[in-house]
Amino acid sequence: MYYHASPIEGITRLEPRVSNHGIPLIYFSKKRENVLVYLSNAIEKYCRDTGFSYDGKWEKWGPYGFDKDGRQRLEEYYPNALINTYKGVPGYIYRAESIIASGFELQIPDAAASSEPVNVADVEFIPDAYEAILQAERNGLITILRYEEMSEAMREWNARTIKEEYEKAVDHPEYRHFLRGNFPDMFLRNYVDSFP
Repeated sequence: MYYHASPIEGITRLEPRVSNHGIPLIYFSKKRENVLVYLSNAIEKYCRDTGFSYDGKWEKWGPYGFDKDGRQRLEEYYPNALINTYKGVPGYIYRAESIIASGFELQIPDAAASSEPVNVADVEFIPDAYEAILQAERNGLITILRYEEMSEAMREWNARTIKEEYEKAVDHPEYRHFLRGNFPDMFLRNYVDSFP
């Protein structure tokens, strides 16, 4: 089985779209729990919630990694990230029986991609993405590193990474808006002279 998450209802055939890799692909996981993170894009949701007008291509926020045992680990890089991104957000998990693999190497455990359209075999409605994520954690299918549990070394890595991401996002005002809004202390205290 292959799983694909979307906020869009009623899809019967998944079509390749240009994403972060610059080529048209449809992304899947062989694990249902691994697609829950894609039910909401933190950048898009934050911008809409704060009234930031943007009509370009949304940057993606990928707040996860993988534990040594291969389980997906959602990571909160700022306080209440999971609640702010997923709580109350509905969406759909589409299932496909098979795909034609694109041959593109994703380097993500249990992930697959197709460059060809894929027929949907089944769909599951998720009424609240946050509750689904917490249930997957309770079931031992994913782990969550909450902001409060972050080590000092990881906080330092986070600060460096956010600064680099901001500097690279010259053509993405929506991403810069998201970063300034969710990391205000960093911008006010540490980098006020470094950022436009």
